[in-house]
Amino acid sequence: MIQLNDVVLEFKLFPNGETLVDGEQILNHVNEFNIVTFKYENDSDLIKVMFLKNYLDDLDLKASLIVYYMPYSRMDRVEGSSVFTLKYVSNFINSLNFEKVTLVEPHSDVSLALINKSTARYPSVELLDKVISEVGFKLNEDYLFFPDAGAQKRYGKVRGYQQLVGFKVRDFQTGQIMKLDVVGSVERKGFKVIIVDDLCSYGGTFIRSAEKLKEIGASEIYLLVGHCEKSIYKGKLLETDAIDKVFTTNSILDQADHEKIHVFEIGGM
Repeated sequence: MIQLNDVVLEFKLFPNGETLVDGEQILNHVNEFNIVTFKYENDSDLIKVMFLKNYLDDLDLKASLIVYYMPYSRMDRVEGSSVFTLKYVSNFINSLNFEKVTLVEPHSDVSLALINKSTARYPSVELLDKVISEVGFKLNEDYLFFPDAGAQKRYGKVRGYQQLVGFKVRDFQTGQIMKLDVVGSVERKGFKVIIVDDLCSYGGTFIRSAEKLKEIGASEIYLLVGHCEKSIYKGKLLETDAIDKVFTTNSILDQADHEKIHVFEIGGM
């Protein structure tokens, strides 16, 4: 999905699969300075952003870019024979020369380092107060849990919360978690936990995390993630009692199709 100044642009296809760009549609919504919003659905959206930005360049109009979810952000390093696809997608975005690029909940600082003139926005932090209020979280009794060191680095700077951290061993090629432990101590049982992270796919990480947290005494467990892929409906997270509720944004999901999921509008944060 591509928006120009908050208006969703419609793209059609020629019979051979090429993208048909409606220049008149764009002209009806341009300003002297423009905001392009990019909600990744598939790789063809990258081509649509390219066509739009080049057309704005031809019109001698400036534009900034908001990326709801940075594609390939999980491939932020090279291990073994893996391909550093995040670097190549970042190079592509840099070639479009936007005035500014805002990344919503980047997976790591690598995206920010690779993309020129980029800044980050973290809805998992912005929405924390709303989630805390909804679940009845108590600062002196309950805990935030970060599933790994990366999540702790992103969100651990929030002050005033008791924190626990997960230590997991993952097979980088398959994505499978081989082992997960909880680092930190709890003073009593029956506490609530909000797991905070950037992305939920099938939910395996969070099921393992919840099982460990219940072992050490957690009674209610909630998940707050900036991004939630549609694959959550194919995983087991929503079928189990491991997680009481999932809070996320519409950066990937358009709406909640399960009673356990609450979707916040990014624009409404």
